[in-house]
Amino acid sequence: MATIDDAVKTGSGTPRRRRRPRGGLVTIATVVALLAAMGLTVHGLGAADNAVSNYDASSWLWSAGRSELARVNGVTARVDTRTEVPGTRRHPMEVTQTDRLLILRDLSTGQVSSLDLATLQITATTRTTPGLGVNVALHEDAAFVVDAVQGVVRQLDPRSLAPVGEPVRYPPGITGGAFDGAGRLWIAVPSEGTVSAITAADLPDTPASAPAAGGGGGLSPERVETYDVADPAHELVVSTLDDGVAVLDRTAGALVTVHGGKVRPTTLTTTAPGALPARTSGSMVPVTVPGQRRVHVVAEGGGEVGAFTVPGSGDRLRPAVAWADRFYCADEATGLIYTFDAQGRLVDTIRGRSAGPLELEVRENYLFINAPDSATARVVDDKHQVREVDKYANDVLGGDPPPAPPPPPPPKKPKVGKPGAPRSVTATAGNAQSRVSWRPAPANGAEIIRYVVEGAGQRREVGANQRAVEVKGLTNGETYRFSVHAVNAKGAGPPRSSNRVTPTAAVPDPPARVTAQARADGTVVVRWPAANGQGNRIARYAVTASSAGANAPAGESTKTELVVPAGELEFGRQYAFTVSSVNNRGVASAASPVSNTVVPYAAPGRPTDLRAATVPDRPGTVSLQWAPAEPNGRPVAKYLVDVGGRSIEVTDTRATVDGLGNGRDVTVRVKAVNEAGPGPESTATARTVAEPRVTVTGSSATTTSATVSFTVDAGGGKATCTLSTPGKPAKSGGCSALTVSGLSPGTSYTFTVTASNAAGRGTTTRAQATDALYGIATCKNGDSGEEATYCDRDVDGRNGNEIFAVTRQDNDRQVGWAKPGTRLKAYCKKRGEEVYAYIYNRDKRSTWWVQVAYEGKNYIPWAWLNLEGGDNINVLPTC
Repeated sequence: MATIDDAVKTGSGTPRRRRRPRGGLVTIATVVALLAAMGLTVHGLGAADNAVSNYDASSWLWSAGRSELARVNGVTARVDTRTEVPGTRRHPMEVTQTDRLLILRDLSTGQVSSLDLATLQITATTRTTPGLGVNVALHEDAAFVVDAVQGVVRQLDPRSLAPVGEPVRYPPGITGGAFDGAGRLWIAVPSEGTVSAITAADLPDTPASAPAAGGGGGLSPERVETYDVADPAHELVVSTLDDGVAVLDRTAGALVTVHGGKVRPTTLTTTAPGALPARTSGSMVPVTVPGQRRVHVVAEGGGEVGAFTVPGSGDRLRPAVAWADRFYCADEATGLIYTFDAQGRLVDTIRGRSAGPLELEVRENYLFINAPDSATARVVDDKHQVREVDKYANDVLGGDPPPAPPPPPPPKKPKVGKPGAPRSVTATAGNAQSRVSWRPAPANGAEIIRYVVEGAGQRREVGANQRAVEVKGLTNGETYRFSVHAVNAKGAGPPRSSNRVTPTAAVPDPPARVTAQARADGTVVVRWPAANGQGNRIARYAVTASSAGANAPAGESTKTELVVPAGELEFGRQYAFTVSSVNNRGVASAASPVSNTVVPYAAPGRPTDLRAATVPDRPGTVSLQWAPAEPNGRPVAKYLVDVGGRSIEVTDTRATVDGLGNGRDVTVRVKAVNEAGPGPESTATARTVAEPRVTVTGSSATTTSATVSFTVDAGGGKATCTLSTPGKPAKSGGCSALTVSGLSPGTSYTFTVTASNAAGRGTTTRAQATDALYGIATCKNGDSGEEATYCDRDVDGRNGNEIFAVTRQDNDRQVGWAKPGTRLKAYCKKRGEEVYAYIYNRDKRSTWWVQVAYEGKNYIPWAWLNLEGGDNINVLPTC
């Protein structure tokens, strides 16, 4: 494979031994692809210049759930523009931006996209190797590609899509690759214990065309400063400053600042590894120790000036960010951002909507806090006013946000102790030197800070991510043995000794070339041709895996290939390999040339938090939702969903499946699929909505209404209910009790309760009679004369309270007389002769007669009968 080195060869040389970086190869095709991705500059920087004024105090923030970039205005704390990046839903994204350029790199697919800030359009996309490794750094009009595996830093001319001059070369396994405020690109070299600054070359007046392989002359970027900041093979972390750089030596527990050409080391009072933000603003550098939840503050000029403890528990703290004389420390386990003043006092707690990744960056005189997996961000001005931003605001592009992923369960607190002994400590001899390598030691609950190698009168400290060291200054012909032990916050663990080795000048040759292939089962196979033993038999080959900033042994093989087991290398991270030959005398060669870059991958993990639920308003339907599966090195292309034997494919983390029948219990199975195939399935059960069931719990009645009480099993749906009886309109309402009015007194009815949902109807009946209606025969005497005795008894002729077989005052049909105050049961009403009660019943006059229970069923004028309950004749049915 042609690498960036192939494009600009400067002569032959001995390949350097590789360390284990976290990056990958940048091929010449990758360089051209990255250049092409910055297509907005093909039209010249003038178009972008015209737009710069619109972007002051703004930052582009990523939303993984919507695969969108949102431009957040720091002044208004609002999104003024959003743009979608197709095919990147729920992918982690690296966003690198200046006022002129914005470059995106999708870690899941390796796709690089360029946004033209003048037109707000994606102008170019291209594929690169996925995973962590290739890094793009931007400053004003300068663009650099940093290849951590090869140790090559290349400047690009954004106007012409061409490399600028010769690359700057380092040993493999570099870290850093960010600009300080003065425009210098800082690179740390763990294998040397150095940090250096690179300045960009001036661009030519006219854009140069892309050079052919081996070209790239003219002006070149320069390595202008180099400083010793640590012992070789220490683990280093870089944070660029306003003018200079801070380098954290995680192995020695020290911070070194480089400012104005002066190197100032500060020993930290910590016993656990620390972390730095990629960029630090101001004169104070915060060093965060997640395992201890402590932040140590070091002055730019050197010296620890303070330390404070971050509330809470757990080790998911992001590196604290300095901003406007305060320190902001995010806890991804809780979504909280703690704010401390310059004296280390907690002055504010910013509460997020949910746990998950948090990104803090100071840009354009504002601190932007982005939660890429949620809908919210926050903007903090230099007065520390915090404002929330809705990245999905409907007044920009519209649409509902996806559901927030469920928070992860709290981790179990591990038992913490000293580390165990390193595994497989192996020494190989060289010419007046020996290489010692080992497998990781058990951490026992506390992150390993360093390894200590002792032997041959030397003591070497090695970074936790290195696990290999060259011990030089040995005497050929003498025999040596080495021991290695690990150190964590609890102290030093037990040592383990290596085999004995005898250095010699008679070393074998390394393999001439090495190739690597990532396989779908999660393994990586590394192959090489047989090496020349130079008179001795090659007994085995030692393979070293390198990624950005780190290198470690991958294994040994007596054959010309090694299969690295699944899980030994991190899925989704770029790796390259070197191989050393070891002869039958235990003497090792130099390292081979570096292999191609591979990204280990396997089938995706199991979808988590699968939830299946009844869809209440749709028959035969269930809804599903789950948290994304771990992609394991390749993006999840789709999910296979099986619900009760009905199968569908979806690309989102939710689905709705219908056609399952009503009232069915179904088993749900979901599994993710990537390039390696389907992963393990998650299962759940759900029930489709069933027809409702009604149970009557009671009933009651008045003279003119009836109430039926009941309960409804809605079958998982949303039920509506009615109560009906023949001849009356149905009554709708709540599914607990309903009342039908306008009934006839003393009448038996059959009531039907009906509950309806999406699956159908359920009914039941209830018999209930209304109460009988009574009236009082009423006739009240007057004050004097005949009127004073009119109502006392029945007399010949007309009198009050007379009862007839017909609805007229017919003497021949009179059946009796009701004494005033007699309570009579009323059945119905009927029109007849008008009767006037005069003063004897409030001047009541009516043609209505009421059928009452008196010697059977006979009639009394309503004028003489006052009905109970308000004397309303209309409540009686017509006879």
